[in-house]
Amino acid sequence: MQISKMKFLIIKTFFVLLSSQLLFNTSQANAAEEIKIVYGIFSRTIKVNSLKTFAKEGPATRKLRRILKATGSSDKKIRSVLNKEFEIPITIASKLLYSEIGNIFLTRLSSIIHPPRADDKRTGMLALRASVIQGINIGNGEINLIKFFEGYPTKSVILDVNALSKVMNKVESISELLEFFTNSPLEKIKSD
Repeated sequence: MQISKMKFLIIKTFFVLLSSQLLFNTSQANAAEEIKIVYGIFSRTIKVNSLKTFAKEGPATRKLRRILKATGSSDKKIRSVLNKEFEIPITIASKLLYSEIGNIFLTRLSSIIHPPRADDKRTGMLALRASVIQGINIGNGEINLIKFFEGYPTKSVILDVNALSKVMNKVESISELLEFFTNSPLEKIKSD
């Protein structure tokens, strides 16, 4: 009986040490370097740094300019979307992301934004959760799209336009979607 307890303690200690190295060793953490936009059999890749430069009123690279032109929106409007800050404490974000509605939202979003070669929605969901929490950490309690991608745990992020268009057909505007997921659940969590 004593030996099995000792064996369990050794295994538990090993996993605690291993997980602490994985969770708290931020110097080795990856960040997204590129966003691969996939539309059917076609794809384009945007460097996160070029998107960040553009968001700060900098020039767009030729490749980025072509992709942005396809949106049909002005540079000013695109910059406002990229730089739109959402202030949220990490504790509240964590409660939201681990709540039932957070899990549903992340599961649905994981079909749109996910790591390359992600075979299941759970992997995408975990990457999204990590990205939001790390993005808020990078922004000292605030997050925007650039910080979200800077916090993404893999070097490459897949953005599936087909899956995005299916979701967009169900909501009238992205602002409605953002408003719903940033205001409504937060008020309930803040009061708990």
